[in-house]
Amino acid sequence: MSFSAKLDIDYNVESQQIFNEAWKAIKDGFYDPDFHGQDWDTLRKKYETLALNASTRTDFQSIFNWMLGQINASHMGLYRVETREDLQRETTGLLGVELEPTTKGTLKVTSVVPTMPGDRSASEILVGDIITAVNGNSINKSTNIYEFLEGTANEKIYLEITRGGASKEVVIRPKSSNRTENYNAWVKERKRLTEVYSKGKLGYIHIQGMNWTSFERFERELTAAGLGKQGIVIDVRFNGGGWTTDYLMAVLNVKQHAYTVPRGAAKNLEAEHTKFINHYPYSERLPLAAWTKPSIALCNQNSYSNAEIFSHAYKTLDIGTLVGVPTFGAVISTGGTGLIDGSYIRMPFRGWYVKATKSNMELGPAVPDIVVYNNPDDKAKHRDTQLKKAVDELLSQLK
Repeated sequence: MSFSAKLDIDYNVESQQIFNEAWKAIKDGFYDPDFHGQDWDTLRKKYETLALNASTRTDFQSIFNWMLGQINASHMGLYRVETREDLQRETTGLLGVELEPTTKGTLKVTSVVPTMPGDRSASEILVGDIITAVNGNSINKSTNIYEFLEGTANEKIYLEITRGGASKEVVIRPKSSNRTENYNAWVKERKRLTEVYSKGKLGYIHIQGMNWTSFERFERELTAAGLGKQGIVIDVRFNGGGWTTDYLMAVLNVKQHAYTVPRGAAKNLEAEHTKFINHYPYSERLPLAAWTKPSIALCNQNSYSNAEIFSHAYKTLDIGTLVGVPTFGAVISTGGTGLIDGSYIRMPFRGWYVKATKSNMELGPAVPDIVVYNNPDDKAKHRDTQLKKAVDELLSQLK
């Protein structure tokens, strides 16, 4: 039997309760009892009145998060104190092409992202095409093509283009997101560059996130990426973190403790067994894949959380050389505490320290052995300065 009920909520009293619960959660659970040198009680006195006098819960949330910001720590924040499900969301249609303006104000296609709408046989757009109109709306110096693509995701639209001097109409169905396609295209280009930079001697593998899906992909691609190669480049740039560093260490930190000689491989074991000193049946003995050849790792300022733990571990365990720029500097184990209204506050409850240096990873980024920055025009020139340096360094070590 269904039923309905009404509940009267005192908005101001509820706001006070939310503040009390969130403040106490941090008071009792934050990993550093010294709150990074801040007085948590004093901060309450400063921000509580401001938060409780906020005109909306969104402003309340912002003020509370300003208070949290004084601690200067990662992996924390007050979330979802107010939902806006009744608001209409707008979505811009995406074609999967990169454009540059012409002198006439039209747009020239400079690249096409694989598997996006512009890469389909029924709506193919080619590099060099000139887009002159969208759904009859002319493209010129005073227009922005995206105003004509607003709300067109998953809808058929018409593009007028010029190809080789001739006009052509393309029927295309834009997508609402290009995240996966852009990522795959970026990785594909890194693999191509590694092949070029190393003259085919090195493999490349990117770890998108420190999660099980990415780890399974890493295991699956490891043999293929390294097949016939002398070494491999492991890239954790733009990796947002997770929890799988120790799985990766189990793959990269395998040490050979014995060697084996099967029957038929040698006529005289006493005389020939040393020929097999580098042979071990890893594939049938280990629970995970193993990489025992040389490697080098890449990180950058967008390597975050567990990707930073990986970078610290890779460097301090001397698995190989770390190349790039210092990581973000945000490493705390975090959880969450639910509050009375269904909102929640993230709870950084456990600090992480590098054993070799005894340094806190929070506000203590992983600093590469070789610091090198990418140039602003690298993408336009189809280069990757950091990757090139990593390849050159590993090749020099192989010599």
